[in-house]
Amino acid sequence: MGPAARLAAVLALLALRAGEPARAAARGDTFSALTSVARALAPERRLLGLLRRYLRGEEARLRDLTRFYDKVLSLHEDSAIPVSNPLLAFTLIKRLQSDWRNVVHSLEASENIQALKDGYEKVEQDLPAFEDLEGAARALMRLQDVYLLNVKGLARGVFQRVTGSVVTDLYSPRRLFSLTADDCFQVGKVAYDMGDYYHAIPWLEEAVSLFRGSYGDWNTEDEASLEDALDYLAFAYFQAGNVSHALSLSQEFLLYNPDNRRMARNVLKYEKLLADGPNHMVAEAVIQRPNVPHLQTRDTYEGLCQTLGSQPTHYQVPSLYCSYETNSSPYLLLQPVRKEVIHLDPYMILFHDFVSDSEAQKIRELAEPWLQRSVVASGEKQLPVEYRISKSAWLKDTADPVLLTLDRRIAAVTGLDVKPPYAEYLQVVNYGIGGHYEPHFDHATSPTSPLYRMKSGNRIATFMIYLSSVEAGGATAFIYANLSVPVVKNAALFWWNLHRSGEGDGDTLHAGCPVLIGDKWVANKWIHEHGQEFRRPCSSSPED
Repeated sequence: MGPAARLAAVLALLALRAGEPARAAARGDTFSALTSVARALAPERRLLGLLRRYLRGEEARLRDLTRFYDKVLSLHEDSAIPVSNPLLAFTLIKRLQSDWRNVVHSLEASENIQALKDGYEKVEQDLPAFEDLEGAARALMRLQDVYLLNVKGLARGVFQRVTGSVVTDLYSPRRLFSLTADDCFQVGKVAYDMGDYYHAIPWLEEAVSLFRGSYGDWNTEDEASLEDALDYLAFAYFQAGNVSHALSLSQEFLLYNPDNRRMARNVLKYEKLLADGPNHMVAEAVIQRPNVPHLQTRDTYEGLCQTLGSQPTHYQVPSLYCSYETNSSPYLLLQPVRKEVIHLDPYMILFHDFVSDSEAQKIRELAEPWLQRSVVASGEKQLPVEYRISKSAWLKDTADPVLLTLDRRIAAVTGLDVKPPYAEYLQVVNYGIGGHYEPHFDHATSPTSPLYRMKSGNRIATFMIYLSSVEAGGATAFIYANLSVPVVKNAALFWWNLHRSGEGDGDTLHAGCPVLIGDKWVANKWIHEHGQEFRRPCSSSPED
């Protein structure tokens, strides 16, 4: 091993040991919380260090090779030196018999790359898994759907909603992060592998377009090529019913790879189909967006998300108002809360500046080490699902004084008993890439729900605190109330889940819209029926 390679290996080992305590989140769910994505920066910084040391080793090796080249070249350029010179003859023979062999078969290059490979293998356990790549790709498709984003715009780093001929800028990043052809190919391939040609085709189209523009240039980090993109796109169009376009793409593929027998057979197959059935001559395939059986309110939900948060003002509805509120609580006499009634049926209140910046930060810090993939109740089980992408943690009120203070404040503004078992521990949630929670109820809708294991009744009310702001997206959409509440940092949203009769309020169906840009944190305090009998008396009328 050469001195440069040995130095690279030693430095790589030291770097890995120095970074050993900083472990990333569990592999396979990095995409489900932005705090996990942020932690993934640490192993990449370590990889950058390894690559820098590899490059320095290679630079030293190339400088040495350049020196050898210049030395030999100068001898060939100096025609005045006769071959009859025994010293020249000896060095010529030695070079051809020994020096060139040592240069060609030098182990220094393989030693340098081996040090890089060894370092990568040691850090590999901290890197995102393939499931994370799939999850991130599905998140981009989700944002594409919910916010009607243009794929070409996304590839350029621009967030634009396209409806017909109208283009709306949803967010203007300070710095554009464009996608490469290989990036677009990977998103399209994830959709393709799911049989989702609605999403696969535009992403693969963009990949083909970008690969065409850079054909002949090869990037070391790319996994795919123009031929790969044409291959997948052609079959996606065939599956979608557009045989003529599948044929033209396959013929283009054969221009670059004429010896590919599989593609040649596909061309013959497509030509036969077109000859046998003229109805296959389709200019553009009409591909339906994949159906989501469990989401009956998709159009309404996405329409509310696209408003990026909207609600009526008291000028439109006079019974909606803002006030400073003490709720007859001594706890609030010196510092009343800023209360805004934003909806009447169901009754919803937004408490502005309910927590301070320092309190919000403290709650996030307490929760972060305990974050795990969020689950939903499925019968008597709790399962992670695609329609809820986030990580959450439960914090006992005794974990820190700030949580006890928070509970007292919630009890004061709501007039409800929030001590266990009459309320659940605080649930803190961090949303990931395109993080969302599709329409759902907070209260139990089945007698077998795990919520009843607390033996304190159903969830009578929800108190949700926004612990961060977001730059775009992430609103809370109430489907049947036709209301979208934007993320308001440090504010708290309160609503009743149950009627006074104890029946669930169907109008509280709500969703956490996908986060377009930003890091969304919320804290939920769910309050149960038991313990509230004299605080919110029951009613025999189902309408109360």
